[in-house]
Formats: sequence, structure tokens, C-alpha cells
Amino acid sequence: MSTSDTITKTPYHSWCTGSLPEGCARCVQGRKMVLFITGLCSQRCFYCPVSEHKFGHDVVYANEWKIKNPDDPVELFEEARLTEATGAGITGGDPLAKVDRCIDYIKQLKRRFGKNFHIHLYTPLKLVTEEKLQKLYAAGLDEIRFHPDLDDNALWPRLKLARKFGWNVGVEIPAIPGYEEKTKRLIDYIADKVDFLNINELERSDTKTAHFKLDAMRFVQKDDISYGIRGSQEMALEMLAYAKSKGLRMHFCTAKLKDAVQMTSRLQRRSKHIALPCDEHTDEGLLVRGCIYLERLSPGEGYREKLKAADNDSVLKELREAKQKIQALAKTDVFVDESKLRLLLPPKVVKKNALLFRKRLRLVPAIVEEYPTVDAFEVEIDFL
Repeated sequence: MSTSDTITKTPYHSWCTGSLPEGCARCVQGRKMVLFITGLCSQRCFYCPVSEHKFGHDVVYANEWKIKNPDDPVELFEEARLTEATGAGITGGDPLAKVDRCIDYIKQLKRRFGKNFHIHLYTPLKLVTEEKLQKLYAAGLDEIRFHPDLDDNALWPRLKLARKFGWNVGVEIPAIPGYEEKTKRLIDYIADKVDFLNINELERSDTKTAHFKLDAMRFVQKDDISYGIRGSQEMALEMLAYAKSKGLRMHFCTAKLKDAVQMTSRLQRRSKHIALPCDEHTDEGLLVRGCIYLERLSPGEGYREKLKAADNDSVLKELREAKQKIQALAKTDVFVDESKLRLLLPPKVVKKNALLFRKRLRLVPAIVEEYPTVDAFEVEIDFL
């Protein structure tokens, strides 16, 4: 458990003693794919940010991409390719609730991308057994991170089971203001049992799950920009000093790291792979697109529901007819977006011809800034 005598601020808006764990080192580069393996979980942590659409449901996601058939996860490999991932972090829910799926995916990822494709897994202690750990290790899991209950130390001894295998063992918890003494008690316990401690800035969530209690417990955001909780960073830095005094390597991961570094790096790479010739890019990796919508399917209240309810064949026929008219009038390439039922063309062409599109073709022109993710989440829509 190598540590250093100093606390270092990293270039990624985080702090650490010693070197970053391998899983973190790849994550800060945006090279770790988030593999949400199941929403099933026996824990009910009051700070769990998982949305009500995932928690308690046996669903699988590769980053934002839902796996249609978990027994044939083709989206998993495509997402890894599009983001140029060199590893994956398996999370949930509790991955051990679907340990056989974890084992299968680990083997498939290693087979597809090679043994150096680094895979780590997060799990609470409730379902941990030596048999499950042995199977995960044999499948090729490189790193395991446990999530102990800070309010109940009854299961903490299960951490020692992981030392029987030749992987990296860590603990990962949030920095909860008011939990300083409980966190120190955990640090005392794990100092000679794990390779590292990763502590995350506590963040509020928009989840509507019944067990999420940060708002009810009067935790507040530190400012209007970040979801980080007031006092969490200060508490984490105090724990960093305490862990250093115990010889425990520790990394404090901030909300800013996740948003400004990890997420941005991943989006920049994905954007490069999925962008159309007509798209423009922002420095943050977002796509700026010239969009043409049918009047009844333009963004607004109930937009996503309207897309789901639309008669795709009929709409696509209309869009292809509109495409031909636009190409004849504007002399530009036009692409049909079959997932969001719209036309895509260069933003400058949409701006130049907005009046023509609206008045003559009865279409809705807009400049849209959106994520280069499978859901193409819109950040800004400027109707022209």
C-alpha cells in the first residue's frame, strides 16, 4: 500500500496521496466505460444517486446506451469502440446480484479487447462470498472496490476475503459531512487490508427513489453550478490527511473531475466517431447541428413521448420527401435522423434558409446543441 508523505492536487481537479489506482487513472482520461450491470440491489443507501428508472430494475447500460438483450450485448462492444475505452467499471445496483452476468461480460470484454482492457467492479458487502470473488477473479476482473456501510460495521470483515486473490482491492465511499468519525473508524479498519481508498464528493441527484434522503436530511448544493454537496470537499480533504497519517493511499474524486474532465474527454472521442459531415463541435465534445423538424414533431412539451408514439414509416416518408425539396432549394447534403425523426444539415445552411424552410416548406428549423450520446440529449435548442 504505497503512499506518499504529501497530499497532491492532480491535473484533474482531484487530490491524492501516492499514485492513482489504475481504474481511476483510466477514468480521468475518459477511457473507462460505465457498465451498469443491473439495478437490482439489497442496499438502500440514503445518498444513492441511481434514477428510479434504473434502481430496482434488471436493466443493463453501457454508458447511456441501454442494452436491448443482455444475453447478446452488442451495444456494449460498440460503445467501447465509439468511446475508445481501454477499460470498464462495473456498477449497479449491486453487480453481485447478477454475478454470472458480470463473469460473462468480463470474459467477453477481455476476449474482444485483450487482457489489458482494465475492468474494475463496485459492490456493497451484503452479497460478498469467497466463491463469488473467486469466480470474478478467475474471469479476469482486475480490481474490486467495496462499498461498506458506514453506519454498520457487521460485514466489514468480509473485506478480508478479497486479499486471497491477486487483484487490486479498494474501498469507495462518499464524503458525507457529519460522518467524519464514522469515516475515520473505517479508515482505521481498512488501513492494512486494502490497497487504496477512493472517496467521492457527495452529490445530490434528481432521482425519485424512496430511499434517497439527501434533500430530506437538509444537505444542500454548494453552488448553483455543481451538484456537489456543501461541506463534502472540506470533509474529504480532512479524511485525506487522516488516511495519509495511517499510511493508506487515498484519492478524492470531485464532482468537477467527473463533469469537466472524465465526461468531456469521453464525449470528445464519441463525438469524433459519430459526427456527420454537416456537424460542428464544441470544445466540450458536444455536437452543434442544423435541424429541420416536422411541425408536429418539433421539440417542446412531451417531445420524447411524441417520438415514441409516432408512426415511423409514415414520418420517415415525409422526411425523405422534405429532404429532396431542401436539397433542390439549398443545394446541400441532408441526412435523415431515423432515431429522432428529423433532418440534419449544416448549421449555416439552416440559418441562411430558415425563412424559406418555415414559410415555403412548413418545416421547423433550429440550431441544436446536444450530447454525442445514444440519447442525443439536447442542451440548447434555438428555433429560427
